[in-house]
Amino acid sequence: MPPHASIKLLIVDDHPLFRQGVRWALGSEEDITIVGEAASGEAALDWLRSAGPSQEPNVMLVDLNLPGMSGLDLTRQVRRQFPGTGVVMLSMHESDEQAFNALRAGAAAYRSKDVKPQSLVEILRRVARGEYVINDVVLEEPRVASRVLTQFRSLPQATSTNPEADFPIFTPLSDREIEVLERIAAGGSNKEIADSLGISTQTVKNHISSILRKLSLNDRTQAVLFALRRGWIEAPNEIKQGAPSEAEEE
Repeated sequence: MPPHASIKLLIVDDHPLFRQGVRWALGSEEDITIVGEAASGEAALDWLRSAGPSQEPNVMLVDLNLPGMSGLDLTRQVRRQFPGTGVVMLSMHESDEQAFNALRAGAAAYRSKDVKPQSLVEILRRVARGEYVINDVVLEEPRVASRVLTQFRSLPQATSTNPEADFPIFTPLSDREIEVLERIAAGGSNKEIADSLGISTQTVKNHISSILRKLSLNDRTQAVLFALRRGWIEAPNEIKQGAPSEAEEE
């Protein structure tokens, strides 16, 4: 039994030799299955749309400099259409500008193509768990840290009536926190959310506190509106009226 959760990986790169090299480097990892390859962003989206449940990847390895649709544009599309898929972006040369743009587009990790195989394996595992692997880049490139922090500090004040506005798709929230927000948007109480996710009510409260802390917001309604404006969650078809607030449930 593999020691890690199963990873289904889609490789997107226009160089066949590089794709073969990735297959060779990951071949001995029992928890990683390469489910497919694509040589362009357009081909990757076609592959994702046609993939069945057993083939749907939870991680994609994407070249920044793809022909036609760029890796950044592909990442934006993936984050909108396939939010359960984490993107690890690779570039020929690391730079603070490329790192910032990758994170802003929604990539969960960014590295140069000379990354060591074992480091890549660990990155893939962390991204499959819903983590954002930015710490190393931030530590090595202080300018990236500054720009990312400035970006997030300005987000709660940002507003727009244009759904195509250039808001960052990158979110600091985990997949579980997104699930909690989706259920709050649908009017679920803490107990209903806990029952639907198979967790305790206290765990739901902990997730809500984490969401508010990460987004620098004061209540769950603000968090839902904030996430809806940025496309992190979709508006439910029906929203219950008079759903209890967090304070009422405590």
